[in-house]
Amino acid sequence: MTYPDDRKYTKDHEWIRLSGDTAEVGITHYAQQQLGDIVFMELPEVGGSLAAGESFGSIESVKAVSELFAPVAGEVLEVNEALKERPEAVNADPHASWMIRVRVSDVGAVEELLDDVQYQGLLG
Repeated sequence: MTYPDDRKYTKDHEWIRLSGDTAEVGITHYAQQQLGDIVFMELPEVGGSLAAGESFGSIESVKAVSELFAPVAGEVLEVNEALKERPEAVNADPHASWMIRVRVSDVGAVEELLDDVQYQGLLG
């Protein structure tokens, strides 16, 4: 699996794609593969504040429930409502299925995350 080079990654298997001071956040192919068939997602309220590393929701599969962690601090601008109706879309294309859009508090913090090569190295 090749990971897109237009975003950064966390050791918790989230990705973030920055555009100005706004970012989309989702989970990686590896994460969805480990979870198996995704059946439910709990996402935050629009307008809420997130701290880097803080849980912003959960994702449930036929195997387990896992927490979702914010890669950076910011304000939730938008939640992908389509994923609430069709959470299995994350299995089909995890790198196209953003979960939340965030106004990032410190854009520089994004640069501290893993790039695609570092992330793939983490996976072994």
